[in-house]
Amino acid sequence: MKTDIILAGVGGQGILSIATIIGNAALKENLYMKQAEVHGMSQRGGDVQSCLRISSRPVASDLIPAGAADLIVSLEPMEALRYVEYLKPDGWIVTNTVPVVNIPNYPEGEVLMAELRSHKNVIAFDMDSVAREVASPRSSNMVLLGACAQLTGLPTEGIEAAISVVFSRKGERIVESNIAAFRAGLARANGA
Repeated sequence: MKTDIILAGVGGQGILSIATIIGNAALKENLYMKQAEVHGMSQRGGDVQSCLRISSRPVASDLIPAGAADLIVSLEPMEALRYVEYLKPDGWIVTNTVPVVNIPNYPEGEVLMAELRSHKNVIAFDMDSVAREVASPRSSNMVLLGACAQLTGLPTEGIEAAISVVFSRKGERIVESNIAAFRAGLARANGA
């Protein structure tokens, strides 16, 4: 088993929470894992990128070479497309379709969607709306995690257990809300 994941988004969206949960779930499965330093401006509004490598064998480097990523997981469509050169030919892009317009020359929405549709394996939908429907607006990252869960190679029960661990200090209501968002993303990605 080997899964190389690029996590991308904008500071404040919860990309690091996703990395922590996936890493926790991988370690519970006795897998090897390395995570690169977060690149970019991690303050609210700046771009954030992180590499996460999971394997049943020791992982030598925490950086993913161009053309080797199995997954690009992003809470922002332009940030997903920024890292396409790292994606394997049969890799997957899983992204929120809601843009964070944080630069003056941000591409038109239809241009972004057309570029996403030009790739072979894409799961893209409005994760913010799903989060508002089932949990809270702040749980879009858990909807995204659910949408990519089956592509990580990790059992969904293990990811849910990791969500419980990561959010336990915030109380049972927050844990339940995040698990509900995760399940909604999983169901939406599976066409339910």
